[in-house]
Amino acid sequence: MQKKLNYLLIPLLLVLGYLVLIYKLPKYSGQYIFMVLLFLADLYLWSSVRKQIFSYRKWLKLAVSFIYWLPLILVIGLMAVSVFVPIIDWNDQFRTFLLGFILVFYAAKILPVVFLFLADIVRVIDKIFVLFKKEERKKIEEKEGITRSKFLQYLGFISGGLVLGTMFTGMFKWVYQFKVHHQKIKLEKLPEGFEGMKIVQISDLHLGSWNLTEPLEQAVSMINDVNPDLILFTGDLVNFSTKEAFRFEETLSKLKAKNGVYAVLGNHDYGDYVKWPNDAAKEKNLSDLIKFFDRLGWKPLRNENEVFETESGKLALIGVENWGASPRFPKYGDIDIAMKGTEDADVRLLMTHDPSHWGDIIIPDNYEIDLSMSGHTHGFQFGIETPGVKWSPAQWMYKEWAGLYQDERTGRFLYVNRGLGVIGYPGRIGILPEITVFELTT
Repeated sequence: MQKKLNYLLIPLLLVLGYLVLIYKLPKYSGQYIFMVLLFLADLYLWSSVRKQIFSYRKWLKLAVSFIYWLPLILVIGLMAVSVFVPIIDWNDQFRTFLLGFILVFYAAKILPVVFLFLADIVRVIDKIFVLFKKEERKKIEEKEGITRSKFLQYLGFISGGLVLGTMFTGMFKWVYQFKVHHQKIKLEKLPEGFEGMKIVQISDLHLGSWNLTEPLEQAVSMINDVNPDLILFTGDLVNFSTKEAFRFEETLSKLKAKNGVYAVLGNHDYGDYVKWPNDAAKEKNLSDLIKFFDRLGWKPLRNENEVFETESGKLALIGVENWGASPRFPKYGDIDIAMKGTEDADVRLLMTHDPSHWGDIIIPDNYEIDLSMSGHTHGFQFGIETPGVKWSPAQWMYKEWAGLYQDERTGRFLYVNRGLGVIGYPGRIGILPEITVFELTT
């Protein structure tokens, strides 16, 4: 009877979970199937863990069981509480750590699940292809000391522990290990008056994920030490709502550049990841963001441009609203409107949050943009970057995902900043937070 109730309860909870997610966080509802698969993998791994702790003392067995299922308990609790208290009203630091804890522990279970699956395959093969008599097999196993399937299970548990340790290190150390990337960009038509111009690009601050203000103070100091001519922010100031940014106003207002600080909006800045009580509330959230930029002294470019002029020529800075190739992201950017008034500029720079805009629109339609600057990908916050190796899961989703790219036909450039902040997993492994310093030259 109890088993029958469990079989009914689990599907009911899954359906309720989906309804809550689509009501409170509709933008994330498409990921629910992935969450269900994680839950099934959780059950699969538990079947092995339960056998391992079978002989433990009762209190220890309960402790291990509680720790194992704690991430799922937190997911259920998070979704239940969000019904009554919108997630945007939660404390930012608490929300960041909670989501990070859940993600880290589920990520640590992935490799054990893989190794357990391989162990089960080995076990099935051994049963199908019995090459020796039982007595002989027993002697072989005693001589080996451990079966292949057991070895794979233990390897899975060890790898899970290593992943757990690495991800916690990424959360508390590498997440604030800012790296400055220097890029010298050669532009043939660059007017003499802009020779050596220094531009700092930062992107994807995601201020709702910062637990401390001190690291951001350090990043601001590093940027100001460059003594830039321009500072460009390429979108995603916040995660869910503008109020996440307010506690960092004093810090960000310290950013200074000779020719000003400019910004464009990213997909998270529009408030699309929250279920607002009405359209007016969502509109106010965006209005508050623009006012916040004004208080900082940053100039937002919303399908607009700014033309800088010297005696030798003109340089146009163009900024578009978010435009993403994926249907999950808004297409508010209008490059035609944004470029009006830049016809006689010698060089054009573009700020566009999503790098797919460059590959899908700017290059195919032959827009005369010499250098485009994007962010958005974060380099997946995980990968390997060495002199001989550049790899990240981000490359499976984006053709241009980190660093400098050049179109072979036109010679035009795209730079994808790895982001200064984080979202989802509140840490970084291999792909460090980035401050980009461009030097323009001919």
